[in-house]
Amino acid sequence: MEERTEIASLGEFGLIDHLTQNNEIKNASTILSVGDDAAVIDHFGRQTVISTDLLLEGIHFDLSYTPLKHLGYKSVVVNLSDIYAMNATPTQIVISIGISNKFSVEALDEFYEGVYAACKAYDVDLVGGDTTTSQRGFVISITAIGEVAPDSYVTRSGAKVNDLICVSGDLGGAFLGLTILERERKIFEETGAQPDLENQAYIVGRLLKPEARKDVIEYFAAQNIMPTSMMDISDGLSSELLHICKQSNVGCVLYEDKLPLNEDSKAFAYKLELDPTACALSGGEDYELLFTVAQADYEKINANNGLSIIGYITEKSEGENLITRGGNKHQLVAQGWNHLK
Repeated sequence: MEERTEIASLGEFGLIDHLTQNNEIKNASTILSVGDDAAVIDHFGRQTVISTDLLLEGIHFDLSYTPLKHLGYKSVVVNLSDIYAMNATPTQIVISIGISNKFSVEALDEFYEGVYAACKAYDVDLVGGDTTTSQRGFVISITAIGEVAPDSYVTRSGAKVNDLICVSGDLGGAFLGLTILERERKIFEETGAQPDLENQAYIVGRLLKPEARKDVIEYFAAQNIMPTSMMDISDGLSSELLHICKQSNVGCVLYEDKLPLNEDSKAFAYKLELDPTACALSGGEDYELLFTVAQADYEKINANNGLSIIGYITEKSEGENLITRGGNKHQLVAQGWNHLK
C-alpha cells in the first residue's frame, strides 16, 4: 500500500514549505523568491514580459490518462511557450493550485516533480504562488515572467505584405495523441479493457509532454533574425494564422504541400481515416512557433532543418487562402480548439 499523507495534516503553510523545500534559484534577476508576501525581481534595464494560463481538470486535462508529473511539466511549458512567442526569455513563474481532498501530499509531490523538471530544463525560477481548496477537481494557474532587450519583443500585429510565413517543428501530432487517448479512455470505461496505444509514443508524447521552442528563439538571436510577427500554436495553425492576419491587417497564402508533418503522425492519421492536413491546420496544443519574417531572411530560415516556410503574407483584400496539393484555392477557416464552446 502506498503511503498517503492527507494535505490537511500539513496545513497551507506547511504544504507550501513542503512543496518548495528544494526550490533552487537560477537567475540573477530573482532577488527575493518563495517565502515572503511577494517576490522581488529586477531585470536590470530589460523589459518585462508577463503571461498567465488557467488549466482546469476536465476541460484542459483528463487525469485518467495524464500522469501528474507530466501535467506539472506541461503546465509550466505551455506558459513558457507564450513568453518565447514574444521573442523573450522566461525567467520566473508563480504557480497557484486548487485541490480537492482526493489528492494526497504524495500526489502533489509528483505534480511538483514535473514543475521543477520544467524549471530546470528552461532555467526558470519558481518564485511564488498559492494553494487553496477546490470543490471540484484540480485547478492550476501559472503566470510566467520573462525579459527581453528593450523593444525587441515581437507581437502578432507586425506582419507585412510579402513576408514569409514560417513554422517550427511539425504539426498535428498532439491532436492525434489526444484522439488515441480519448478513444482508449472510452473503451476502458465501457469494457474495462487495458488501453492499447499502438506504440504511438511520438504522438502521445506530443500531447502529454510538449516542449517550448527555446531553441528557435536562441537561433533567432544567433542569426540576427527579427520576426515581424509571432505566436505559439496552442489552438491550431489556421486559427493562429488568422489572428496574425487580423491583427496585422493583411491576408495570406498557405501551401498544403509545405506543411510540416511527422511520418508517424501522418501514418496514424490515415489509419484513423483522418486527413493529416486537417490535423495540422486545426489540431491544437503543438506549442510550435508560427512567425513571419522579411524575405531577406529566407536563407537563414531555410538553413535550419527545424523550420519550415509554409506561405507568404498578402494584401488584406486578397483574403486568407490555402493552396491544396492539387493546386486548388480554398479559404482558410479556423476550426481550432475553442475553449468557450
